[in-house]
Amino acid sequence: MLMLLRRNARQNTTVMPIQKSPAQATQEIFDILVRRGQEDYIGEPVSQIEHACQSAQLAEAEGFDEEVILAALLHDIGHLCALPNEEEMPGLGILRHEQVGGNYLSKLGFSEKICRLVEGHVQAKRYLTFKNQQYFDKLSEASRQTLAWQGGRMDAEEAEAFESNFLFELMIKMRQWDEAAKEMHKPLPDLERYKEMCLRHLRRHAGMFQLHAAA
Repeated sequence: MLMLLRRNARQNTTVMPIQKSPAQATQEIFDILVRRGQEDYIGEPVSQIEHACQSAQLAEAEGFDEEVILAALLHDIGHLCALPNEEEMPGLGILRHEQVGGNYLSKLGFSEKICRLVEGHVQAKRYLTFKNQQYFDKLSEASRQTLAWQGGRMDAEEAEAFESNFLFELMIKMRQWDEAAKEMHKPLPDLERYKEMCLRHLRRHAGMFQLHAAA
């Protein structure tokens, strides 16, 4: 068992045991995406898998690295991997899906950067609706409803604190892709490419921790 020392936004330092190999973790993730990906992306005109893939494609089209592409692909995994006892927004999915998803990916061995980007995409919506009225005006009805459940618009103090996050700019990008990834009838990309990308990332990240532990 590989023991990882990981820091997150909600607590100080946590030791996370990774019990699955990179290959097993990758297979689990993509089994979930394939099995549940045809479900509606709640309140929007696309499926979960269409939304996930379009988000990843947007990140890739802008030239971002594989960590960011994977974060975009998996940013809503918390809606799909959540246990039955997770609190829901009635008819709108899992209430704290960003935290559920970030924790789940952390336990599977994904990098802190990916986990934090997944955790931050809801806060980015709260920030943007505070800073930009035009952004709020363009939100879909479903996104406005979830915003109310997620704490509503940030206040000035929250926004200032959010701006100090070292991943602030990337979290804003994540949110922009999230809003744009709702194009109907767009063909799905080859999932094998993303599966290989995921496996490559998990192997590399596991190797980094093994080197650190041996040092």
